Parts: sequence; C-alpha cells; structure tokens
Amino acid sequence: MSGSRLLGTGSALPAQVVTNDDLAARVDTSDEWIIERTGIRQRYIAGEGETTATLATAAARAALADAGVDASSIGLIVLATATPDNTFPATATKVQAALGCNGGVAFDVAAVCSGFLYALATADSLLRTGMAKRALVIGAETFSRILDWEDRTTCVLFGDGAGAVVLEAPEAGASDDPSGPGIIATRLHADGAQHDLLYVDGGPSTTQTVGHVRMKGREVFRHAVVNLADVLQEVIEEAGVSVSDVDWVVPHQANARILDATARKLGIAPEKVIVTVHEHANTSAASVPLALDVARKDGRIKSGDLVMLEAMGGGFTWGASLIRL
Repeated sequence: MSGSRLLGTGSALPAQVVTNDDLAARVDTSDEWIIERTGIRQRYIAGEGETTATLATAAARAALADAGVDASSIGLIVLATATPDNTFPATATKVQAALGCNGGVAFDVAAVCSGFLYALATADSLLRTGMAKRALVIGAETFSRILDWEDRTTCVLFGDGAGAVVLEAPEAGASDDPSGPGIIATRLHADGAQHDLLYVDGGPSTTQTVGHVRMKGREVFRHAVVNLADVLQEVIEEAGVSVSDVDWVVPHQANARILDATARKLGIAPEKVIVTVHEHANTSAASVPLALDVARKDGRIKSGDLVMLEAMGGGFTWGASLIRL
C-alpha cells in the first residue's frame, strides 16, 4: 500500500537574525572564513520567550493552515528534536496542548539532524496501522542553547527554527503506484560506533548538565558524503525509479560542500537541490521540513513532483525518503 499523503507544510523562525559579521565580533572568525567552508551567511537565534515548543507550535499552525485542516483532526504528533524544552515531558505534548488537540498520541524522537526523517517514517507507520487519521510531523530546534560560543568550529554552523508537515493516512485499497501522491519509500540507518565524532558532552544521566555540541568536522564530512549517497541509492532502487526521475532533492542543510559533494556523487544536477543553508545555517532536525516549506512556498516544488528528502546527524543516524507531492 502506498504511504501517507502530505497535505501541507509550515515553518517558523526566531525574530533575531545573526550574520557572520555579528559572530566575527564575538569569536575569532570572519564572514569570508565561514562562507568559504560552509556556505552560511546568516542564521536565526532564539531570544527570550522563544523555545523549541513555541517554534514548533508556530510551524504546526502554519502547516495546518496550508493543509486547510483543523487541529482537532490531528490524532498524532511526532516531534523530532535534540533540544527539548524539558527533559520530560515530551515537547510534542506542549505543542499538542497549545493546539488544543489533547487526547491523541504525542511524543518526541531523538535522532539529531536525521530526526525529521525518523519522525516521518514513524508517523507514516502509525498512520498505516489506523492509529490516527492525520498527523503532524515536526522538526524543531534551539541549537543555540547548546553551543559553545567560544568554539568557532561549531558555533558558526548552527541556527534555530522549526518546520512541520501534515500527513494523512493512506486510503483503504490505495495502490503502490509511484505516480500517485504519498510516501513511496524510506530507508533509515544508524551507527553508534561513530558517537565521538558528533555529540553533546552532557546529559541528565552522565553530567547532570545540558552540555555543548562537539564535532570532528573532517570525519563527519567524509561519512556524510558516503552514507547519504548510499541511502539515496537504496531508496531509488526500492522505489523502482531512476535518479533522473527525481524532480527535487531536499537535503539536510548542514554544509554547502556536503550538499555539492553528495549531488556530484549521485549525478544529481545542482539546480535540483534545494539549498537554504546560506540563510538558516544548520537547524538540525528542523532543516529538512524548513527547506521543504521554503521551496513549496516559493513555487519551486509543486503538486505531483517527486521529492527526495535526506539527512545525516549525530549518532550517527542517516536516512532518506521519497515522496510524491
């Protein structure tokens, strides 16, 4: 049976924009250094009163409006984040309460930058079982709260934001025809042996502190290009399509060089790759749905397009999903 259908998208960003020049006033870096190595020109940073939950709720409301459905029809909320408002309860429950759709299923997924792909697959699976008719799948982060602002190798890379999609369960008797709308194929992976290459050096059970992001950038880059190219090929083969059939690739916005290298490895034309890293930086689990919403709202991605979503993050975790809009 074909997968759940995407009804609408939405996104939200903090009010404060922080440029590379702004960062250069705080740490030993420059606009030229950041652009050359990452492609990032600015990022949005959460201010007072802005949290993962508030950004997630705003993105969810925008997605509901885009889909033309009421929050009361949502029976499932899966929120991907590495920066929850609290250790518990799940930030998804705060979004649920804010939307006024209490009583359904609501929980968080922790897979860092791949979180939205994990959340999307989880929601799709639950919708197929009849657990709910409609779901909100959200990626939301306030990574600025876990950055070491004296470490120029990491603090320049990340930003805050949220993106969301509304999914509807497939109709009974829906076919596997890839020309119809819905999630066609998804593949997810993890390799915990690579923990020390990208992690946060804190947590309730270890240090009883929040901690900061730590990363070995060169090694992460190497793994990212190989892993993403492999999982994209897996999904293409499972779906029975070719690379040329894919209209758009919406990747995790980690680094412009990773996006370029992955596209070249698979033979994907650069003009088919949605790039927002220059404007939003790396927003972790929020980056894929945020970029998807941007490209739908500006008219690039249209109904009927075949779209590949892909991401890799700490863990390592990585995955890809092919969707017909």
